[in-house]
Amino acid sequence: MAATYTVVERSNPRDREAPKKFYAQAKSSGELTFKKLATEIAEGSTTVSDTDVLAVLNDLTKLLNRHLSEGKIVRFGDFGSFRLSLSSEGAETKEKFHPALIKKAKINFRPGASTQNMLKTLKYTKIS
Repeated sequence: MAATYTVVERSNPRDREAPKKFYAQAKSSGELTFKKLATEIAEGSTTVSDTDVLAVLNDLTKLLNRHLSEGKIVRFGDFGSFRLSLSSEGAETKEKFHPALIKKAKINFRPGASTQNMLKTLKYTKIS
């Protein structure tokens, strides 16, 4: 199956006077719930139930959150790795910086080898 996209017109944020151009925008073809994912994993195995898989995925989520909150990079093999990043306001000096200047945290995902390969071999289908 191919990744779907639409074409949208956008202005250049660095130069609002420049002519607008058209760009691809990825479009979702649906979603996969946590429970459905567990069921699909279980269907691929004859020894594990979807309830067991769901329990493992729930624990995986808890552990991922815990280790990320401790500042660890969490590596999922060839799938990729997750790490925490921060956005903050600047301080005039290192000594004047304090935690209240941190505005938000987010999680960055860096694809691993198998995920990068999937991205390189994607096929695309335009939808209206």
